Amino acid sequence: MRIDRFILFIILAVLALGAKPSVAQNLELGVIGFQFSSETHARVANAVSEAAKAKGWTVTLLNSEGSLPKHTEQFETLISKKVNAIVIAMGKPVEAEAQFKLAKEKGIPVITVMSGSGPHSLFDIQTNEYKIGADAAIYLFGLIGYQGNILTSRFDLNAATRIRGKVLDQVLSENQGVKEIGKFSMARTQSWRDDVRAGMQALLLQNQGRVNAIWASFDGQAYIIDDLLKSQGVKKGQIHLVSVDGGPETFRRIADPDSLLTATVVIPFEDMGKKAVEAIDAIVVKKQAKETIVSGPYLFTESVTVDKSNVAQFLK
Repeated sequence: MRIDRFILFIILAVLALGAKPSVAQNLELGVIGFQFSSETHARVANAVSEAAKAKGWTVTLLNSEGSLPKHTEQFETLISKKVNAIVIAMGKPVEAEAQFKLAKEKGIPVITVMSGSGPHSLFDIQTNEYKIGADAAIYLFGLIGYQGNILTSRFDLNAATRIRGKVLDQVLSENQGVKEIGKFSMARTQSWRDDVRAGMQALLLQNQGRVNAIWASFDGQAYIIDDLLKSQGVKKGQIHLVSVDGGPETFRRIADPDSLLTATVVIPFEDMGKKAVEAIDAIVVKKQAKETIVSGPYLFTESVTVDKSNVAQFLK
């Protein structure tokens, strides 16, 4: 009987050890999206949150609402909370350098998405923005036969959209038949929709009847421009509108015969969020070296151009 009890004790002890939660189950992840009113920021942050919760992790999901002071405050809050890792969607490695540095000093790994690289984060998950910029510009120029006038809606305060604009400038310099007759640069992030609407409406009125195509640095700008053009009675094909990002609303507009949105270069935002969680699982939980995930400061994902020829496969 004593032997049976001893064996039973051993069995129960082993089961109790097996029932202890793993490091992965206890992991606490902080997620910050810079501005959820921008669909892409929300898509990345929500994808990270969903993938992490699927692993049983505890998630603190924060929205900086386009405010840099709030962004840095939230960053510091997560550091004080001693979370195991942080993912930041469309963050500010330069402006928030002090917080990135503090997280590193505290041993909290930080992965960014579409934010640009920095010396204090593990790496940034990106698409090749130079390729995206070239794809969007060349596609747009092809629509007008490399001859005509274009307007541009830019955003230079974000690394990704700034690169797209710089690549566009290079393509313009090599194709003298295309003229940029008006340029709007979005400045205010918290009220960006109003900013884009006012700026592009002014450009459209100043250049009425002269515009062949419009380049937008991201889809959110394109939606506003599309609505402005429709309100002015412009029909699909009269002015071509090309942008970057992709998503359900973009695909709906491309397929809509009343929309002016012609094409977009699609960035896989949800996949980026999942890759961030996979990387944290490998580095923080499984203790693998960062170099087993990526060799440099960027982990690249692939983009694809979507227009009327292939939009059907993206509509769900």
